Amino acid sequence: MKGIEIAKKLNISTSALRHYEAWGLVPYVERAANGYRIYTKEHEAYFQCIRAMYTGFGMDLIREVMPRIIRGETLEALWLINKAQVNLHAEKETIQRAVDMLDLKELNDLPKYRNKYEFTIGEVAEEANVSASAIRHWEKEGLINPERQQNSGFRIYSPSDIRKVLIIRTVQRVVYSLDTVREVLSELDKHNVVQAKEIALKSLQYIDYALVEQVRGIANLHNLIDIVTNKEGH
Repeated sequence: MKGIEIAKKLNISTSALRHYEAWGLVPYVERAANGYRIYTKEHEAYFQCIRAMYTGFGMDLIREVMPRIIRGETLEALWLINKAQVNLHAEKETIQRAVDMLDLKELNDLPKYRNKYEFTIGEVAEEANVSASAIRHWEKEGLINPERQQNSGFRIYSPSDIRKVLIIRTVQRVVYSLDTVREVLSELDKHNVVQAKEIALKSLQYIDYALVEQVRGIANLHNLIDIVTNKEGH
């Protein structure tokens, strides 16, 4: 089978096939006497799986999963997929919390976290499902301004700060620009939640789309595993 035939089926370039081969994402490809690559139905299944998984899982995960499939480490590959789905579910829950906080009724009635009113940066990071370094960066950019203990100088975060961190991470995941984040936060200070809620809902829609794409990718992965297993059984 020629590379151009597979590339045409998958609507990609032959150079993309060569990149996947160079990255070790498909089994070894034999060469004909004239130097042309000889692709098999198995190679085609690998390429098809890579393309099907790309949207839902991204190339970084694919570069972890495919070499394991080639080595016969199927369970290890499936657990990596499972972890990615768990992470997607956690992301949905975090964004949903941001959406809930943007409800007008929540503006003056923030939910109580662990029945506490003061939090460390680590606790905020855990509540908002974000890294502490990201929170420090947003503070450096002036997006949040937590109080500090007089004696130790440690940051003290309030439930309001948690709400702001949730909103910042949700908005930035969609629009990337810190200027837009500042604009959204400015509107929130004026009790205008429309823009922030629109962005958060778009983010939720993308999560739903990613879930559908992940399921499609998993179906292709199962097909690939069946092909590889049947080959090994012969």
